[in-house]
Amino acid sequence: MGKVTGFMEFARIDEGYAPVEDRLKHYKEFVVGLNSQQAKQQGARCMDCGTPFCNSGCPVNNIIPDFNDLVYRADWAAAFHVLDSTNNFPEFTGRICPAPCEAACVLNINNDPVGIKSIEHAIIDRAWEEGWVQARPAKHQSGKKVAVVGSGPAGMAAAQQLARAGHAVTLFEKNDRIGGLLRYGIPDFKLDKLHIDRRAAQLEAEGVTIRTGVLVAGKDGLGKDSKVTNWAKETVSPEQLKSEFDAVLLTGGSEQSRDLPVPGRELDGVHYAMEFLPQQNKINAGDKIKGQIRADGKDVIVIGGGDTGSDCVGTSNRHGAKSVTQFEVMPMPPEEENKPLVWPYWPIKLRTSSSHEEGAVREFAISTKTFNGDKGKVKSLTTVQVEFKDGKLSEVKGTEKEWPADLVLLAMGFVNPVSPVLEAFGVDKDARGNARATTDFTGGYATNVDKVFAAGDMRRGQSLVVWAIREGRQAARAVDEYLMGWSDLPR
Repeated sequence: MGKVTGFMEFARIDEGYAPVEDRLKHYKEFVVGLNSQQAKQQGARCMDCGTPFCNSGCPVNNIIPDFNDLVYRADWAAAFHVLDSTNNFPEFTGRICPAPCEAACVLNINNDPVGIKSIEHAIIDRAWEEGWVQARPAKHQSGKKVAVVGSGPAGMAAAQQLARAGHAVTLFEKNDRIGGLLRYGIPDFKLDKLHIDRRAAQLEAEGVTIRTGVLVAGKDGLGKDSKVTNWAKETVSPEQLKSEFDAVLLTGGSEQSRDLPVPGRELDGVHYAMEFLPQQNKINAGDKIKGQIRADGKDVIVIGGGDTGSDCVGTSNRHGAKSVTQFEVMPMPPEEENKPLVWPYWPIKLRTSSSHEEGAVREFAISTKTFNGDKGKVKSLTTVQVEFKDGKLSEVKGTEKEWPADLVLLAMGFVNPVSPVLEAFGVDKDARGNARATTDFTGGYATNVDKVFAAGDMRRGQSLVVWAIREGRQAARAVDEYLMGWSDLPR
């Protein structure tokens, strides 16, 4: 694959970024993708390694050596068709996937891996420019109706696959636009929502009916204490769906944020990340938000060191925060992983995002003890350093510190899907509160409730967009098999 000696001749070329001072002025994408020659050179580095670990490292099993080789040979149309055969939405993964395929690249054992993600990004952007991405409606209709509940990447992928199999698919979304956490959890500067809108138009052209502003839940909705984003104007009961459709696939996100129940949690100015991020995305879309949570001129503390925390950092800097500090309870990971020990698996190492580069102080091995306020508003928080001792985190005596904080954003991950939805359907849950369903080849993704299936974060818990696409595709095959007795959809 690629050029036989390419991996020895060419160095990795990373995608570039617009200058910090420029990109902080807006919420648009700022990644500078590879040009055709650079992508060709990256494709040339693919090693023809015999056993392509990149394929198994990729959750959707992209046929990576093949499209690398086709890009090297400048056959972009064929490269797109290879990529499109395994991944419904490469423009999503080419922008926001952490690229486990690159961690598994054989070249990564003792060198820099092939820039697989940047090649994928280049292929799909070229495909849209050339008009190769077209709707593919089914030639024949099955007469079966399927409801897909939740329009994130799992729901979108499942809906597309099922529509192409000839089923009449209705995609339900509780919010005002489709995309789930892609739409309201990921800032526009990482993923322009144009990419979701184009795919929504494609879904509709393929026969998918999209219904937004519809909450599928029991009579009590999401519950009065729910902090989950919900702009629904209509509620549909599980009983209605089960009576009107031949199968129901639950693909909602894992949206229940992990809380931090320490003294002062009730103070004004302490918010979940998912209260903060969706508001800015709606503003960018032209909506009006009364009382928007803003970081202008404030000392901002982001608690949580993952991607959601990084998104809070980038958004706070664009608001014009006075300072941004990000806390992580775990110790700082090494700057370089021990490749012989961890390859081809995902390594734990220090990762610096583009948002961190825009300005943030990062603190590791730190735990918040109290939020401190004045007249009901948060003004500071008290922390303590922690260390692993006897297999558990222990406080380090004498390390308490007070930090100024006018805005605290809790970005510590998500614990489970919206429980009232699963309970309304009567779906059994696993120990983590997710829908209980296997991924077996036969009967996979089926719940304990007849004709009700579950996939994506709803089934596996908080995970990557690429895993959601995989589960959506596999669940679509399982539903098709259930309805028709067989399926030729890819798994």
